[in-house]
Amino acid sequence: MHQPEALQRIIDVYFREPSRIEAVKAGTQILKQDGFNDKLYWVKNGELSAYLQSETSGVTAKVFQAKQGMFFGVHSFFAKTLMASTTVIAEKDSELAWIDRATAAVEPEVYGSLSEQFMPVMVHELAQRQMLTGLQAIEKEKALQKLYAAEQMTTLGQLAAGIAHELNNAVGVLSSKTEGIQSGICHFLEENKPEVSPFLDLGICDGQSSTSAEVRKRAKTLQEKHALDRDTAKQLARALPHGDVPDYWLNNLDDALRYWDIGRDLHDMRLASKHAASIVRSVKQLGGTDNARQPDVDVNDTIHKSLSLLQSNLRRVNVVLRPAVLPTITASTTELVQVWVNIIKNACDAMEQTTEPQIEIITRHSKNRLLITISNNGPMIEEAIRRKVFQPNFTTKKGGLSFGLGLGLSIVQRLVHSYGGTIALKSDPEKTKFRIKLPIA
Repeated sequence: MHQPEALQRIIDVYFREPSRIEAVKAGTQILKQDGFNDKLYWVKNGELSAYLQSETSGVTAKVFQAKQGMFFGVHSFFAKTLMASTTVIAEKDSELAWIDRATAAVEPEVYGSLSEQFMPVMVHELAQRQMLTGLQAIEKEKALQKLYAAEQMTTLGQLAAGIAHELNNAVGVLSSKTEGIQSGICHFLEENKPEVSPFLDLGICDGQSSTSAEVRKRAKTLQEKHALDRDTAKQLARALPHGDVPDYWLNNLDDALRYWDIGRDLHDMRLASKHAASIVRSVKQLGGTDNARQPDVDVNDTIHKSLSLLQSNLRRVNVVLRPAVLPTITASTTELVQVWVNIIKNACDAMEQTTEPQIEIITRHSKNRLLITISNNGPMIEEAIRRKVFQPNFTTKKGGLSFGLGLGLSIVQRLVHSYGGTIALKSDPEKTKFRIKLPIA
């Protein structure tokens, strides 16, 4: 007799007797750990849970569920300990059938002793418990992965907070001293050389707006028109990128360029200190331990913060940002910055060998969802790899850190899913694209 047939025979023969069927209410304790038990139960319908308490720590954990068609009390009944190994409680109103030690074997001359007849039950329960143990191991691994990610973020937060604090002090000094130097120079020149103040002021206010190519082109024109040497013409092209050169510049060219240059340097110093302060704020936010979700978060703003953090990685990358006007959402700015930083950083790494690397970021609003796509023109990701990129600890990078901030795409996926959103990856020879959808509500 095959096992399913033998198991069905046992149920039909031993668990259909009305006198051995009882109804139990939800919350009823059927067995108590280490308590007396001489019965084998079969769940006719309903659901029960078994709990095990550690003798040393006192911690209680749910070890298995007994649903319709399953058995419990197997160990105490067949091992003849008559002592329950777990506490079993009805989760729902249930109906149980049972046999006890006094139950006689039916047709022993054909099917053997009670223990022999119930061998399919023991095998069935062993398989069920083994499957449950495997599922619990999977859940434990998931929990460990979440704990590992949380520890990574805690370490990152501590490092970022310390670094940001030190940098913030230094940037504050640079900013205040730059303003002081600028004020002092302007005051001195107004009193002693007022004729050069316009040149200084132009440098301070406008700085240098021309690209290198534009400077070379205009310098060539100025060199021919005003009979200037090459270096002077280039400097003048930086100071006056458009229009005719006024006579008072040509008549005082050395002083004009010298003091414009000083003004330009002061302008750049102020910009640099502001830029550094912005990066410090972003780093402090990225490393913050408070990931509480707040209303009125602008997703476009979190993308700008991410780009600010990745300035060094993006120096050779052409970033095309196409933001739409988006409604705000309730979110953690820190978490969203982590998502964008991870995806953009991975794109930069993928395009190391790309001749003209480009990242395009598009934000849209459609049907109560925000749509964010981040694409790059790096090499295509093969399908076998695409199926694995969101798995914990998966990386194609060998040696060193797989990602500079210790984050993985599995963390990105978990964060996106925590908002009720989705993330998908598509890749072909022309473009690799991440598409993220976030609900507005």
